Amino acid sequence: MSLIDLHTHSAFSDGTDSPAELVRRAAALDLEALALTDHDTLEGLEEAAAESARCGVLFIRGVELSARREDEPDELRRTVHILGYFFSAPDGAFAAWLETLALRRRARNRAMAERLQALGYDVRLEEAEALARRITARPHFAEVLVRKGYFPTVRAAIDALLAEGCPAYVEKEDPSPAECIRRIREAGGVASLAHPRRLGNGDPAQEDSILRALMDAGLQAVEVWHPDHDPRAVSRYQQLAVKYGLAMTGGSDYHGARTPDLRLGDAGGVRVKKSVLDELRRRAAR
Repeated sequence: MSLIDLHTHSAFSDGTDSPAELVRRAAALDLEALALTDHDTLEGLEEAAAESARCGVLFIRGVELSARREDEPDELRRTVHILGYFFSAPDGAFAAWLETLALRRRARNRAMAERLQALGYDVRLEEAEALARRITARPHFAEVLVRKGYFPTVRAAIDALLAEGCPAYVEKEDPSPAECIRRIREAGGVASLAHPRRLGNGDPAQEDSILRALMDAGLQAVEVWHPDHDPRAVSRYQQLAVKYGLAMTGGSDYHGARTPDLRLGDAGGVRVKKSVLDELRRRAAR
C-alpha cells in the first residue's frame, strides 16, 4: 500500500528535525510522499526537496498558516489553521507576504517574553530565538522554561502558561482565514482546513457552519485524518467532504522530539493512502 504524510513540521518552525532529517525518516518508514507544512514559513522547503530527490520520496511543498476568525467576539475568537499545498514553487509575492507575518510574530514574541518576566520567570526572547532556525513559537519558550527547571515537560509549560487564555499568552495579529485561503490560491496552491476537530467544540452544526463559511472564501479541502480525530470524527469529516465536494487531506502533525506521541506517518492510528494526494493534485490543476 502506498502511504503518505501531508502534515509535518521541521526545525524551521516548531519541530525539532531538520528538513533533511525529516525526509530521511519518511524514507525509512517507506512513505511514498511527504509534505513539509511549517508554520508561516517556506524556508525549509528547498532543503527538504533536495533530500527527497536523493531518497526517492515524492515531496510536496506546503505551509500551515495561522488565521483568526473574524466572525466571533474578541473573547471567543479561535485560531484557525489553513494548510497550503503547492505542486510548484510558490511565487515571490507569497513569500513576501509571509515576511510581514514574521514581523508580527516577533512583536508578539517580545510581548510574551515580557509577560513571562513579569510573572517571575527568567526567560528572554533571545533564549527562545536561539532554539529556532527560522520561526520562534511558543514551544521554544516552553523549552527554555523546561531547561531552567520551571516545568518537567514542554507540554506542561504550554498548558500552564502559554496556551490560549493562560497568563503568559499573547494573541498574535493573524490574518483572516479568507485572506490565507486567497493568498494560497493566488500562489497556485490548494487550501485545506487543518484539524477541524479543534473548532466548533465538537458541535457538528457549528463545524458545518464554519466549513461552509470557509468554502465561501475558496477552501478546497479539509483534513480528515489527524491524531486529534477519533473514528467518529473521521467519519463526520469524510461525510462533510463528500457533502460539499471538498478534497480530503491527512497527516501526523509530526513535530519531532517535542511531541513524542505524534509519530511520522501515523494520522491518529490511520495511514493515509496516496490516492488522497492524487485527488489533491487534480484540485490544483483546476
